[in-house]
Formats: sequence, C-alpha cells, structure tokens
Amino acid sequence: MSLTILGSGTLFPNHRRHAAAHYIDTGRAKILFDCGAGTLHGLSEHSIDWEGITHVAITHYHTDHVGELSALLFALKHGVLREEPLTLIGPPGFTVFIERLEAALGTHITDPGFELRIVELGPGETYLDSERAVQIRSFPTPHSEESVAYRFEGRGSSIGYTGDTGPSEELAAFLFSCRVLIAECTLTDPTDMKLHLSPASLARMAQRVQPELLVVTHVYPPADPDEAVARVAECGFDGRIVAGVDGLHIRLDEFLTVA
Repeated sequence: MSLTILGSGTLFPNHRRHAAAHYIDTGRAKILFDCGAGTLHGLSEHSIDWEGITHVAITHYHTDHVGELSALLFALKHGVLREEPLTLIGPPGFTVFIERLEAALGTHITDPGFELRIVELGPGETYLDSERAVQIRSFPTPHSEESVAYRFEGRGSSIGYTGDTGPSEELAAFLFSCRVLIAECTLTDPTDMKLHLSPASLARMAQRVQPELLVVTHVYPPADPDEAVARVAECGFDGRIVAGVDGLHIRLDEFLTVA
C-alpha cells in the first residue's frame, strides 16, 4: 500500500504545491482524498493511474479542497472508456452539493458514462467497501459547519487525514495510533485562531495520536513546510516527521519508506 501527496499547498497559487489532494493505492483500491486545484495535472505529473481511481473522498466544500472534482469527472467522461463504478464520498450536504454542481457545470457531474455512487458520510459514520477491502471513518472537525477528518483502514495499515481543522482533543482520540497522520499546519504561532492548526497545536495533537510518521501539509505562506516541520518538533512532537511536498511517496510495507 502506498500514499502519494499530490497537493500539499493552499489556496495561494504555487506551481510547486497544488491545493489539497492525497492519493492512496492499495492495489485493489485507488482513493483520492480531496481534489483541490491542480489535482488533475498532478495525477499525470506524478504518474498516478488517474483513470483507475475507485473512490474520491471530500473533507469539506472549500474550493481548495474540492475545486477540481468537476474537472476530474469531465476527464473520466471524455478522456477514457471506463466501465468500473466510481464512489464519491463527502460530508453532510454532499448530495445537494453534487446536484448544484451539475446544475452549474453540466451533466458530466452525475452522468459521466459509468456508474457513479454518491455516499454522504456523516460524523462518526463508517463507509465499508468489502469488495476492495476499504474502510473509511469520518469525524467532525472545528473548521466549517460540515467539515470532517477521515481515517482510512486497509491492508493492515491506517492513515489519518485531518482535512482542515482547529485544535480538537476529540479528533486526536479519533486518529489515535494511525500509522501515518497527514495534518494541516496553516498557522504560525502565536495564534488565537481556532479554525486551523499551528505548530504548537499540531505538536500537541501528534503527541496524542502517536503516528509512526507525521506528514505536515497545507502550510500557508510566508511559512514553508520545512520551517513548519522544525517548529512542530520544537513544540514537543518527538516522533518521525516530514514536510508534505507534492510528489512525496510513502510505501506502507513492514517499514515505512519515504521518497
């Protein structure tokens, strides 16, 4: 099983860091977590089998996390001959969101030429695909009204993805013991904002979660991911930590391999 960071950036345009997108390949399942600006070209740039994506899971409806979902569906409809179904997973309101996206952009949203399965995954709920051995659980985050984090379980490993979140002890408990934690670190310290994480609040969360590997992503300028990693370590997280950059590839075999 492997994880590839396709979008480690933010809403600010940056040719090296696309907006939020993270890809998990288990062999039987190919799952995209969030689909922000630049995702489609990032899939090609990093040699990802975009034609074979089986699931797309959206954490919330801010454009830097969902803005390229329409483009992906358009490419799958007109760029390939596809027979396999595609499952779209989203938080509360996802069905209405998809309907409004179709009304604005066209029928390729709900009629891409193959079976489209739309799943609303409320906080605390679990999606299970027994055929592909995939389990995805959701948990609310203090960011927007509908925002959620996801915990993926498959092939004996677990990956937690915060999406966008403020500090939350409950979220840390939900993500406890994830093998890999992909976490946003939008802010710099000191901060009073409760809708995003900073190095200090991320260090506290990571110490609670105790992942084998912490991937720090979604770092807003003027800070950069390497700087954020250093600050998280200084703030007390003593585990293995890397800067999330576009193209980062992680193999989850017996030992975590990062390239």
